[in-house]
Amino acid sequence: MRSWRRLNRWQRAGMVVVATVQLGLAALAGSDLAGRRPEQVRGPKWRWALLIGVNYVGPLAYLRWGRVAAFPPGAT
Repeated sequence: MRSWRRLNRWQRAGMVVVATVQLGLAALAGSDLAGRRPEQVRGPKWRWALLIGVNYVGPLAYLRWGRVAAFPPGAT
């Protein structure tokens, strides 16, 4: 693994973008989880909170499978 100083400016910019996206996804998933009642979440909220901390996989898994739809399909 290279140190930050040895990366060129494009590599540094790429790292900043990747980190920003990752933190943004975690913040989105975390705030969504915090604002939901337990019955609106599939499984224990504490488990999803831990999983959200796992790079991209956790927030994306929560946003895809962890939430119960606010309006069931077909309801308008």
